[in-house]
Amino acid sequence: MNKEEKQLLKEKIEEKIKETQKKVAALEEATQPIAPENSIGRVSRMDTINNKSVSEAALRIAKKQLNSLKLAFSKVEETSFGNCSNCKKSIQPARLMFMPESTLCIRCAK
Repeated sequence: MNKEEKQLLKEKIEEKIKETQKKVAALEEATQPIAPENSIGRVSRMDTINNKSVSEAALRIAKKQLNSLKLAFSKVEETSFGNCSNCKKSIQPARLMFMPESTLCIRCAK
């Protein structure tokens, strides 16, 4: 991976970090406790609780992705960045542009 590709990838990672941080903030808002005194009806309350559970799962995934992106950003300048952690071959540049946090090539990810 040459310098231009690394710089482009670094910019892509920064962009994805910002997007993911916004997503985490929105999901944190959606996972706030539901006050029992809210008179929204029994069925509506159950639906709200279910939606909260879905948002909590999405929040866990988003936080994990955010941590992976931050780790990738910190390692972009390392010579081993872009190599599969399993087979040590180069990860395809298109895969890194789509999922910069990838540590496995397509073959090993299967």
